[in-house]
Amino acid sequence: MFRLAKIVTKITEVAHWVGAALMAAAAGCCAFAPQWLGYFVGIDLTEDKMELSIYGWGVTVAVSDGNIDKTTFCLFALGAVIVFVLMALVFRNLYLIIKKSEGVTPFQAENVCRLERMGAFAISIPMVSVCLGILLSGLRPLEVHSSGDSFLMGILVLCLTQVFARGVELEKEVDGLL
Repeated sequence: MFRLAKIVTKITEVAHWVGAALMAAAAGCCAFAPQWLGYFVGIDLTEDKMELSIYGWGVTVAVSDGNIDKTTFCLFALGAVIVFVLMALVFRNLYLIIKKSEGVTPFQAENVCRLERMGAFAISIPMVSVCLGILLSGLRPLEVHSSGDSFLMGILVLCLTQVFARGVELEKEVDGLL
């Protein structure tokens, strides 16, 4: 079971790093060669508007004459890079928790720190989304939406952190008795 969990978390982490790199490349393509964006990202620019979204955060972008609004797309891509990096870090910490807990107790001080970081990263995702949504709404009249799912996940992880911290304390007490 640990082996499968390690494999899945590592693959998911790498996929998020690749996603971050591809979104950074898409932003560069939009900024320097916008005519290639439709080929690079695989989007249909024949509609009058387009929905861009990632992890519950999205924006509806205007398309005119087969061209997407470059500023909006670049800012969305920047937000997507940040979200992908944050999620890659969440999965990196999860991988390390699984790896370091293999064959030993998971109640380790390092795992408490990792869980705290995971919670902070997860809570940061909707904050990034809201900040970029406000920025985008101020620049252009467009539709922005956001979901609080990762905020709730972050709160749950931070609660789990307290359980792990108590487990570390109990482990120390038991070790002191022996």
